[in-house]
Amino acid sequence: MFYDPRKGDHGLPHNPWTALVTPRPIGWVSSRSAAGVPNLAPYSFFNAAATHPPFVMLSSTPRKDSLSNIESTGVFAINIVGAELAEAMNRSSAPVPSDVDEFGLAGVKAGACRSIDAPCVAQSAVVIECILNRVISLSPKSGLPCDTHIVFGEVTGIEIADRVIRDGRVRSELIRPVSRLGYLDYAVTEQTFEIPRPGS
Repeated sequence: MFYDPRKGDHGLPHNPWTALVTPRPIGWVSSRSAAGVPNLAPYSFFNAAATHPPFVMLSSTPRKDSLSNIESTGVFAINIVGAELAEAMNRSSAPVPSDVDEFGLAGVKAGACRSIDAPCVAQSAVVIECILNRVISLSPKSGLPCDTHIVFGEVTGIEIADRVIRDGRVRSELIRPVSRLGYLDYAVTEQTFEIPRPGS
């Protein structure tokens, strides 16, 4: 099949777009409002954006509390979702008023980041602390309405639990990260394999 996504004429009962670029890592974003209310929300349009120095990126559609918090405070954290945190992550995605503390809603403990003034998920095996670099609001050339905002965060600190490090390497099979597939489908990384690069 072929379809033009600008016209939305795929003919399927559900939009296939989110099932095509998978698996997508989940950025479980923790932040704090200007009034001091902790916020926790999952974003499946998230990834690393650079290595030297490290940057991350996430997409907010439409403008959500996390984005408002990040813009007002300039800081946020990405908490990697291990399999044991999948249900908690899902609970934190509930549409609730901005004055609700999603840490309590999710049933997870809020910890303190080391390099920034933001909360983190204490149970997460990996926490990536960030300062806001910039927000880019997308403007389609097609002229279609768009309320998508790309957040770029500069990494200022990384907390890695000792339990997921073996022989000097972070082991994904010990983190068992949850990723988003299409629709409401998720996957857990438990089996990995190595492919040496040519010439290495």
